[in-house]
Amino acid sequence: MTTDSLATSSRTPPSEAMWEQLFLRSARPSLSLQGQIREMLVDAILSGVLAPGDAIPSSRELARHLRVGRITVVMAYQQLSEEAFLLSRERKGHFIHPDVLQGRTVTASRSSAKAEDSAEESHTDWSRRLWLRPSLQRSIVKEDNWQRFPFPFLYGQFDKDLFPTAAWRDCCLKALGVVDIRMWAPDHINRDDESLVQQVQTKILPRRGVWASPDEIIITVGAQHALYMVADLLMREGVAIGIEDPCYPDARNIFSSRTSQVMPIPVDDEGLPITQSMQRLEYLYVTPSHQCPTGVTMPLERREALLETAKKHDLIIIEDDYESESSFDEQPIPALKSLDRSNRVIYIGSLSKSMAPGLRVGYIVAPPELIEELRALRRLMIRHPSTFIQRTLAMFISQGHYEAQLRRLGQAQKERHAVLASAMARYMPECRITPVRGGGSCWVQLPDHVSAQALARQAAQNGVLIEPGDVFFTTPGKAGNFIRLGYQSIPANQIDQGIKALADAMHRL
Repeated sequence: MTTDSLATSSRTPPSEAMWEQLFLRSARPSLSLQGQIREMLVDAILSGVLAPGDAIPSSRELARHLRVGRITVVMAYQQLSEEAFLLSRERKGHFIHPDVLQGRTVTASRSSAKAEDSAEESHTDWSRRLWLRPSLQRSIVKEDNWQRFPFPFLYGQFDKDLFPTAAWRDCCLKALGVVDIRMWAPDHINRDDESLVQQVQTKILPRRGVWASPDEIIITVGAQHALYMVADLLMREGVAIGIEDPCYPDARNIFSSRTSQVMPIPVDDEGLPITQSMQRLEYLYVTPSHQCPTGVTMPLERREALLETAKKHDLIIIEDDYESESSFDEQPIPALKSLDRSNRVIYIGSLSKSMAPGLRVGYIVAPPELIEELRALRRLMIRHPSTFIQRTLAMFISQGHYEAQLRRLGQAQKERHAVLASAMARYMPECRITPVRGGGSCWVQLPDHVSAQALARQAAQNGVLIEPGDVFFTTPGKAGNFIRLGYQSIPANQIDQGIKALADAMHRL
């Protein structure tokens, strides 16, 4: 159909009630009214509610139907006409553009396709083709709608009150400047945004006593992506790697996907101990700043002894330094990487944990020859992380916003931990809290007669979300009764009431 041959459609146009329904379906508080009208029309066109050639109400009529200002509708119509969704014809009104669906494949409806599928009785057996079943691994499970619970004691989630919205928005707008767009918009293939690498090198790493050149740094899609790439590059069946027990479950699952020789080493009140079993290992995964999940910090003397053991037995250490900047101490203990003199520590960090988990930005610091191979591997996986996010974060760090955010977060976590510890002593004195020196969670041992899983179920009925601790242990049956209480996602003024509700749930059991 061409513009000249456009004819009035014989289809019945949507009624006033239909327009209201379409508008309500597209109503999103995050969009302006103009944006909601635009989204309503685009959705109606692309989903087939409106067809090419259909007439739509005048701006005055639609404004009356939707109870909005006419100028709002006029602006939405103008935008959609400029982008060839609508066609304006003088003295005749607006129509769905005749070529709006050009280039889209016409297929049978989804319902008819399903009917055809069910008619074919043969199905592909995917189970016999899968050499790995990640869905069967034991992982941390959290409620999708956790924000609807009044007391979400979950670790690592987002707190809107702690997010620097204005500063982040300002940096996003700056990154959308003409000059900056030309820098981040092209395909970087296997490179990173140089400005972020520079900020990591000069502002982030020195906080932990780590000094690195640009060719020793690679940006990742979060710390977990970093772990996955390191394992992919260095591990295969038969390689022995030691992990903490309890441990970060996703790290354990990543390593177990490469080798069956994953050796758990029980932690104590100072983190990972030095053991004789280490001489049989090739790699060792450790979280020394805030052991996951107990939160304990490895002292300086043990760090030095661990590095000496690694050197003696030619052991490579993978240091996950998460939450290292969230310390309650004025002088945090230096990272293992900063003490390493034999270049055998692979350092992994996160830039999004202190901001918002959804940003997914991490990094690896390692020898140049390893970084070169990691870049080549990353290219096969994702090419590179979003360079727009990289450029925005680089600006955020360079202008001091990140440093200010760390101070704000550290103060909030220290305050919330104190409130939680006080509430636990008041309402649940029979429980033992493992002392921590920072971070956003604490590790709690329940009385012997209380099941962590049963408590989690009962607490959820009271509006309280907690994390049972068994998933962190290599052998679930020997875990003991532990739970992890995160306090980064819950305001300080709700913690006391939340712990009281948790205590009520425990006493019911």
